[in-house]
Amino acid sequence: MPSKPTMMRTALLLLALLCGSIAHAQTTIKIATIAPEGSGWVRELRAGSDAIKSATDGRVQFRYYPGGVMGTDAASVLRKIKLGQLQGAAMSSTDLETVDPDAQILGLPFLFESEAEIDAVRREVDPLLRASIESKGMVVLGMADGGFAYLMSTRPISTRQELAATKVWAPQGDLITIRTFEAGGVRPVTLPTADVYVALSTGLVETVGNSPSGAIIFQWHTRLKQMVDLPMTVLMAYLVVDGKAFAKISAADQQIVRDEMNRVFERLSQSNRRDNESARDVLAKQGIEIVASDPAQRAEWVAVGRGAIDGLIAEVGITPAMLDKVNAAIAAYRAANGGTRATPGD
Repeated sequence: MPSKPTMMRTALLLLALLCGSIAHAQTTIKIATIAPEGSGWVRELRAGSDAIKSATDGRVQFRYYPGGVMGTDAASVLRKIKLGQLQGAAMSSTDLETVDPDAQILGLPFLFESEAEIDAVRREVDPLLRASIESKGMVVLGMADGGFAYLMSTRPISTRQELAATKVWAPQGDLITIRTFEAGGVRPVTLPTADVYVALSTGLVETVGNSPSGAIIFQWHTRLKQMVDLPMTVLMAYLVVDGKAFAKISAADQQIVRDEMNRVFERLSQSNRRDNESARDVLAKQGIEIVASDPAQRAEWVAVGRGAIDGLIAEVGITPAMLDKVNAAIAAYRAANGGTRATPGD
């Protein structure tokens, strides 16, 4: 029978080995995204995960599933997160609607007039949106705006009448876009974003909305002929992770993940704007006609959008308190910069 000192040394050795394995336990966070492999979004996400792996000595790692391979609609992705097959996703504000309706608020039609205004409002509102979404069980690791969305088509769409004569796409489940088009007399075709390229190729869809760089990332520009230079809405993207999965990471490593992903999404917001500027040149060289919006048509569409907002706020479930915060931030910016346009819900 082993002596007591020998048994004690063995127990201490086993305890040390156990503690060592706990200290170096690895957590792999599986993330789905519809962004294609090789796109700037995926490259930046991978750079962030490399930095996190290094900073945590391999304790936290990310695995990405780009190109919609884990599902092209939000419902299937969220279901896989709930089942534990995924831990998170890079999603649009519309995709997060079932988690927290307030996630959509910055994408209301004709809400912003400039990129400077977007920045000013986001400084005030982003922390509130993060807290709201996290109270619903999803941790927000990053938020980025993808710039303004514009209407682009395979046919002329300079007027509302021309637009109504085309087959217009709206993202599946995006009530804000759907109701705005309906208010303008357009009944859109609803499809997941990942299905739009094929729909443009077959003629199922003729008119789409996206940022210039987004149209190139998804290769839609190869099917388009015209873009109307009228910014309609701001495209917002979130990186979210299931709160229970995130809680398994130590507090110190959680902070590393948050800090690094915040840097990733700050870079994405900045690069998105540069990419959108250069993408306009690419579209023009591709032969896509960029048509200036007629002032009368612009005013008409803005009126349609503002009118749709009043009904949308209740239908999509945006909370009055969050709307008040957004309106206050917009009003404060415009008061300081000479703006006068009314804010939604007024």
